[in-house]
Amino acid sequence: MEKYTLPPRAASLSESMRDIGYSLETAIADIIDNSIAANATRIDIWIDFNTGQPRLGVTDNGSGLSRQELLEAMRHGSAHPRTLRAKDDLGRFGLGLKTASFSQCRQLTVISRKSGETVGAVWDLDTVSEDDEWVLGILNPEEIQSSPYMDKLGKHGTLVLWQKLDRLCEGESTAAKQDMLYEKMEATEKHLALVFHRYLSGEVRNRKLEVHINGHPVEPFDPFCLNNKATQLLPEEIIRIAGEEVRIQPYILPHHSKLTPKEHDYYQSRSEFVSNQGVYVYRNNRLMAWGNWFRLVPKGEATKLARVRIDFPNALDEHWTIDIKKSRAHPPYQVKEKLRQIINRIVEQSTRVHSGRGRRLLDEAPDPFWLKHADRDGIRYSLNRDHPVLNAFRQILEGDEQRLFQEVLAVIEDSIPVEAIYADYSIAPKSFDEARQMEPEEVRSRLLMLYQILSAEQQLDENTFRETVNQLKPFNNYPQEIEQVIREKFLCAT
Repeated sequence: MEKYTLPPRAASLSESMRDIGYSLETAIADIIDNSIAANATRIDIWIDFNTGQPRLGVTDNGSGLSRQELLEAMRHGSAHPRTLRAKDDLGRFGLGLKTASFSQCRQLTVISRKSGETVGAVWDLDTVSEDDEWVLGILNPEEIQSSPYMDKLGKHGTLVLWQKLDRLCEGESTAAKQDMLYEKMEATEKHLALVFHRYLSGEVRNRKLEVHINGHPVEPFDPFCLNNKATQLLPEEIIRIAGEEVRIQPYILPHHSKLTPKEHDYYQSRSEFVSNQGVYVYRNNRLMAWGNWFRLVPKGEATKLARVRIDFPNALDEHWTIDIKKSRAHPPYQVKEKLRQIINRIVEQSTRVHSGRGRRLLDEAPDPFWLKHADRDGIRYSLNRDHPVLNAFRQILEGDEQRLFQEVLAVIEDSIPVEAIYADYSIAPKSFDEARQMEPEEVRSRLLMLYQILSAEQQLDENTFRETVNQLKPFNNYPQEIEQVIREKFLCAT
């Protein structure tokens, strides 16, 4: 068989590589992977949108690159994916620096300083397209010194510079560009806070990684609420694949009632509880993929508190089918089977935490306003016709009025907007616990009407009145007003 060397056309391939599917935040995360691999302890992201030509730079204080190391790093496919890597290496294909950068810009410059030597190189896709050759530019000392953000580079480390950012605001009018840029940077900060949270918190390497965006520090976002004592850790499972450990740690997050208002707002603004339930896959402590049950169980309201953390080393990359963006990871058969074994236990516990509070409210109240029924047709709720308020009001009515009142109650029961309540509760459960705030005079007026109803057909004592209204929302939030009405209607009357 004749062998014929057929290299790809540089102009075509370089343009095609731009559409692998990176977003701004995943592209920046890929650059940060290289900084972490270089043992950087501080990474700064610099963005200037105010100039006619927006630019973005990432500087780190890592070990830096020599001239030969820089040239190799700029090569497409600089590392074979099957090559054995260092245990803490976050790379995979030797393409991340280039593909991530070209997804956002047409000109990539890398300048690095190591052992007193500063070297720089640039890929310009316009030059590659024009020459149809993989022509890499090597920067001279004057060009290096005049590059943006060079003053941010220390005695050792690397600067990655993106220019010709043609896709940053693609298709947007001038008026909308600024808002879009701010939205993208907010999304980037939240993404980095989650993906690198174990590095940012100091859990990895026994020191905190510092990441700043234009001087603003990125704070770690822990998706498992580990600082809250109500978070439950279920037994960890460990399985071995090809001699390597895969660790599976299930968690049950606290019910939102166990979160402080600050905690709830923090988690709700960064991680929708329903959409982000599921498995969180970490490769060398770096979050790869999340919010997925791998079709083992459907996402739902009852399971929204369940999370499973899976840790695997880069030696098992082929078993997990990692993609170039490092944003997709599919578990090997052994892991999926183990997940299948423990998933019912996780879901059962999550359901118990989520529904327990509502069940206790119904079961513990002596006279609940709503009754829960479970029969062959499913679960339904009905008004408690024997509740003191409804019963007392019914006694006031005469003849057909009582029958009509019963019909009104039935219409109310049949008209509960279950789907809308479910959707709203999924998005903002905390808001359902916050009753509308009323002025004291409105509370007093409504309490007096309740007193009038309850006392119309029977002798009413203060303890019965207090017990009844204390079980009703929103009056249970106004104990002072309740006692005021009791003094007025019972104590003063005697």
